[in-house]
Amino acid sequence: MKRTFVIVLSILTTISVSQVCHATRAARAGTWVYGQQDDEAVRNRTRERLAQLLEKSGPGINITFSQSEKQPYNYIGMLRTGLVNADSFEIVISVTPKETIGFRIYPHYKSGYINVDKAKDRAALMRLLLRLSDRAFLFWGADEAGDIFTGYTFTLESGFPEEAIKIVLRSIVNSDKFVGEMRPFLDGSSAGAIK
Repeated sequence: MKRTFVIVLSILTTISVSQVCHATRAARAGTWVYGQQDDEAVRNRTRERLAQLLEKSGPGINITFSQSEKQPYNYIGMLRTGLVNADSFEIVISVTPKETIGFRIYPHYKSGYINVDKAKDRAALMRLLLRLSDRAFLFWGADEAGDIFTGYTFTLESGFPEEAIKIVLRSIVNSDKFVGEMRPFLDGSSAGAIK
């Protein structure tokens, strides 16, 4: 009886080790690894749910979203109405491979991006961005090119955050007043209207 137990245990151990070795070899060879297909399927489902939400919610906030041709996990939209200080807001929404949805919203001012390096007073502009990240609903930052954006990142650990995404979408227009606060540091003009 003891001998049979030891033999069965040895066989099970051998099978388990060979499965681990096979998965490791497959990973090194660049072939399919356990979980990889599931991760991509989850990302695709998230993208589809986001597309449906944007199609349904976009018209209510005067934004038409479309899927990016260059990056199929990104959706792009432009907000042009209801603004006093910015010309428009370019909205980029990304479904990342790390189970997050990221919003990057670029204000356009005087027909272009707001760039830190082109600002009249760069230090004051950066101080304002830091203060805005503390007091505003959306955080503020600059990308690798120095273009300023406001944003929000959702984690998908608790499921798809449909209602929270709608709140962020409706809040984008509120960032226009912050572009007004930036104006003295961008071009020396007086602070814009606060809507």
